[in-house]
Amino acid sequence: MTSSTPTPLSYKDAGVDIDAGDALVDRIKPLAKKTLREGVLAGIGGFGALFEVPKRYKEPVLVSGTDGVGTKLKLAFEWNMHDTVGIDLVAMSVNDVLVQGAEPLFFLDYFACGKLDVDTAAAVVGGIARGCELSGCALIGGETAEMPGMYPAGEYDLAGFAVGAVEKSKILTGQNVKPGDVVLGLASAGVHSNGFSLVRKVIERAQQGGADLPATLDGKPFREAVMEPTHLYVKPVLEALGKHPIKALAHITGGGLLENIPRVLPEGTAAHLKKGSWPQTELFAWLQKVAGIDDIEMNRTFNNGIGMVVVIDAAEAAACAATLRAAGEKVHEIGVIAERGEGAAVVVG
Repeated sequence: MTSSTPTPLSYKDAGVDIDAGDALVDRIKPLAKKTLREGVLAGIGGFGALFEVPKRYKEPVLVSGTDGVGTKLKLAFEWNMHDTVGIDLVAMSVNDVLVQGAEPLFFLDYFACGKLDVDTAAAVVGGIARGCELSGCALIGGETAEMPGMYPAGEYDLAGFAVGAVEKSKILTGQNVKPGDVVLGLASAGVHSNGFSLVRKVIERAQQGGADLPATLDGKPFREAVMEPTHLYVKPVLEALGKHPIKALAHITGGGLLENIPRVLPEGTAAHLKKGSWPQTELFAWLQKVAGIDDIEMNRTFNNGIGMVVVIDAAEAAACAATLRAAGEKVHEIGVIAERGEGAAVVVG
């Protein structure tokens, strides 16, 4: 009886390519370097990322947020559009941190796939770095996980989190919001990163019905309009926070205007939004028409054109809107705060 030596199995034979991972790190390093800011104590490569809270904060409170990109990734895979979903990833967390009045300080990402495609991963992380750069937030670390058998070929998942800081005395809670305050709406850049399970169904219905998809929407090719990355509100809103007594902010994500605005309102108050006070884009008009849904469902599923809401005293509203417009935001006065009574927390009419 003879024994045979089994053929050696390497990690690469099992589907994990360490060399590809190293190549990706080499591609990422210069992108991350562009996001460096005060407080970063070490670059990418350590086991833990080091960050020192800037000394200009007297009583810093750390604010954190985490999120993913959701089923928008399915369209990124199908359409081979990977360079903007990283911006979505950053925006979903930094915009949430901003709502507490905080300045985003640093961001970490998690990229997981079955087989690492360096070009695809580099495009995704390039978007993450761009999002960080645009929001003044350092890309301080992350994780790339190659897990054979966990994901179909060509697919990946993304998650990330941001940490910000705010002076304890300047935390936004919304508790001093009162009837008569004005509700300002900052325009979104399309669908952002919520509601894509419905977006994909709408596209599927339009195609199954034999109708051609629109060539363009809002001046952009159809796919670019649908995949437009989530708008980063950080720098303009931080500027406005430094100049005006903003009472509350709401990031309009899953649940739309109807579910997110009440999260920052005191008990006994409601937001009365004026229908038609902001324009419906061609993209949202097309989605509503093909889906066959009413205005309530639109405002509960999508941001429907408003990605961030600002609540401020009526006497300060015009000056705050002017600051935001000067910083590049499209601002609409969309409603007022009222006593709630027996009605809903958000009324659109």
